[in-house]
Amino acid sequence: MDETKVATEEVAVPAKFAKIVKEIEEMSVLDLNELVKIFEAKFGVSAAAVAAGPAAGAAPAEEAKSTVGVELTDGGANKIAIIKIVKEVLALGLKEAKDLVDAAPSMLKADMKMEEATELKKKIEEAGGKVTFK
Repeated sequence: MDETKVATEEVAVPAKFAKIVKEIEEMSVLDLNELVKIFEAKFGVSAAAVAAGPAAGAAPAEEAKSTVGVELTDGGANKIAIIKIVKEVLALGLKEAKDLVDAAPSMLKADMKMEEATELKKKIEEAGGKVTFK
């Protein structure tokens, strides 16, 4: 009951934000969802981290869904480029990065944020390697 009460209370909106708040109030739920995703991507933040109360309990489950394991399935013909990418992105030493690439298929990193994993996959595939998400 308290949650409903909180949602219906009037909040004082400063004049400088009145136009933005009014536009947000008029958006559909789908548009709001898209807007939140754009903010998360643009500013590198997560709306789940700001949630409080019962929503905070649900945040770890949502976060688990937004993480993946990144597995290098093929080092490709240009292993040196792949080794450099793995070394840089995972902050490994040269030997550790080389061992991971040479041992393909090998798990590069478990529980990596989806955005970071996608970026890593893109870099590796551009260099000629193959990556799968687990």
